[in-house]
Amino acid sequence: MSLYFFAIFVSFLINAILIVPFINFLYKIKFQRAKQKTKDIFNVSTPIFDRLNKDKVGRPIGGGILTVITTVVLYVLFLLLFVVFDEPVISNYPLLASEIKIILFSFISFACIGVYDDLNKIFFWKKNKFFGLRLRHKLFLEVFLAVIISWWLFNDLKISFVHIPFFGVFDISYFYILLSTFIIVAFANAVNITDGLDGLASGVLLISLIGFWVIASSIFDVPTLMFIAVWIGGIIAFLYFNIYPARLFLGDTGALAFGAAFAAIGLILGKPFALAIMGGVFVLEIFSSLIQLAGKRFLNKKIFPVAPLHLWLRLRSWEEPKIVMRFWVISILFVIIGLMIAFLK
Repeated sequence: MSLYFFAIFVSFLINAILIVPFINFLYKIKFQRAKQKTKDIFNVSTPIFDRLNKDKVGRPIGGGILTVITTVVLYVLFLLLFVVFDEPVISNYPLLASEIKIILFSFISFACIGVYDDLNKIFFWKKNKFFGLRLRHKLFLEVFLAVIISWWLFNDLKISFVHIPFFGVFDISYFYILLSTFIIVAFANAVNITDGLDGLASGVLLISLIGFWVIASSIFDVPTLMFIAVWIGGIIAFLYFNIYPARLFLGDTGALAFGAAFAAIGLILGKPFALAIMGGVFVLEIFSSLIQLAGKRFLNKKIFPVAPLHLWLRLRSWEEPKIVMRFWVISILFVIIGLMIAFLK
């Protein structure tokens, strides 16, 4: 296990060295949150959101770009070290390359959607409508990529089972593709929605990944274990600069990539129910947003004064660090419950 702790430290060190110059670079190219009037998916202005987030205008976004790049590079390098020193790369699946492919594709492909969306919001949205990435187009791309990932999980890794606590393991055949597609898209957007307060999404994700690391360690799946290790190191360095008052934000690049990879890892580990529990804060955030959208769409009124949940708490005059740290505590409890469920027979 010493190698994986070493990977965490190396990843943290490299990200810590690079992140300050990277922040300065983001300022230089003006890759910053712009002051603008936001609108929801129904093209209705959201003045409460704008008022509660006015202090974040001007801070760099796209912080996830650095973490994505360093995580991918270090992951590949550490796997190459196994080959160089003739160490076995143990996997729970016969197709080792497919497992690595799924992890990297989930991470990189959703990051590509995110970086385009970040660029669009900052540089293109006023200049040319052609560059506008509408919600339905974004969702289509996410579903398309998620179907590819789900097919590889089903066809290459032969995963078609779902473990239901207290009831056992059930083979759902091709329905697994639909289930995993939904899970990947849902978590990609859930992390994106949660990334609204300083340190919230990255802190919750770090706690949840530690839980996944425990599961991966118990079955000693090297590809997943190593990816989680280098990813944790990068998130720790990012979180140092993302806690209140944040010097930079994940942006869509980091949020979409992190959410999709988080879901993919949970599916590779064969723990979709544990995934939903350990990522419980993300589930609460996206569920509150979906309820709000459903109320606007079908009842023509708001269910909550504002959504998602963290924004509603801010509206109730909760201080931002208080919300974030309490969500961290709740996330720890969710991870403990998720681990209990994961290890149930």
